Amino acid sequence: MSAFLLQPDVAYLFWAGGFLLVLLAILTPGTGVLEIGAAFVLLIAAWQVYNLPINLWALGVLLVSLVPFWMAVRNAGRLEYLVLAILALIVGSVFLFQGEGWRPAVNPMLAGIVSTLMAGFLWLVTRKTLEAQRRTPTHDLAGLVAATGVARTDIYQEGSVFIHNEDWSARSEAPIPAGTPVRVLRREGFTLWVEPDNRSK
Repeated sequence: MSAFLLQPDVAYLFWAGGFLLVLLAILTPGTGVLEIGAAFVLLIAAWQVYNLPINLWALGVLLVSLVPFWMAVRNAGRLEYLVLAILALIVGSVFLFQGEGWRPAVNPMLAGIVSTLMAGFLWLVTRKTLEAQRRTPTHDLAGLVAATGVARTDIYQEGSVFIHNEDWSARSEAPIPAGTPVRVLRREGFTLWVEPDNRSK
């Protein structure tokens, strides 16, 4: 198994997939699923990097790709940041593992297919998500305060709740287990601060 995981093509897939999960977690925080998946994949990827010769500059490019992506998320109208992030992710992941001379160790056909799919997926998903975040809501946001619902996930610093037939990002001052009835205390943007709704018991 270790010999299989230490093949450059396999290691490349782990790094590309891990960073893709990290970017998606930045784009849609709160569920915990993407964060856990990214941590698991990148843990294996880190072990692969430890055991394979790498280009440090490419690793740096990979890490730097997080910066323009974060800026694209924070500034939804600046899609040039998204382009920079995608290019940095592709270049960094393809050239991460050392080949002969300047050539990457990854199979060119595999790199081309994965890079194309990854770039297209990130571009479409990020644009659609940011457009949805900018869209003016059709419901009464003020009516959310004091509304009741159910915790979709465990809530503390981050989580999600189901209120008014919709999922919302949520936070709480104390841990709230998934499935607990909750009541909205206040709203900050599109994030709801909630507490357990003891009246429903």
